[in-house]
Amino acid sequence: MSVDELVEEMRRRAGQNLKLGYKVKFVLGDEGIISWDGTEHPPVIEEGDKGDANTTITITPENLEKLMAGKLDPTLGYMTGKLKVEGSMGVALKLTSMFSD
Repeated sequence: MSVDELVEEMRRRAGQNLKLGYKVKFVLGDEGIISWDGTEHPPVIEEGDKGDANTTITITPENLEKLMAGKLDPTLGYMTGKLKVEGSMGVALKLTSMFSD
């Protein structure tokens, strides 16, 4: 899945859930950054760094796709270093519940 496709899938899933209330940055290595402004509903999810975030998740595009498809358990991904979280772990947990819906 390309970064554009990941953004579209995130938008689709986020629109079906309650307001997150936080800003999150997904750092995809050399592939770029996805910014999620969950202070609005539906959230503004777009490619690029849009400033400060409450939580930053570092993950490869491949692992993000697996996470959203339910093929990567978020806890296992965190424990094995496939995803790293800086900032609020609670916000990261809220996001994983949105992805698993």
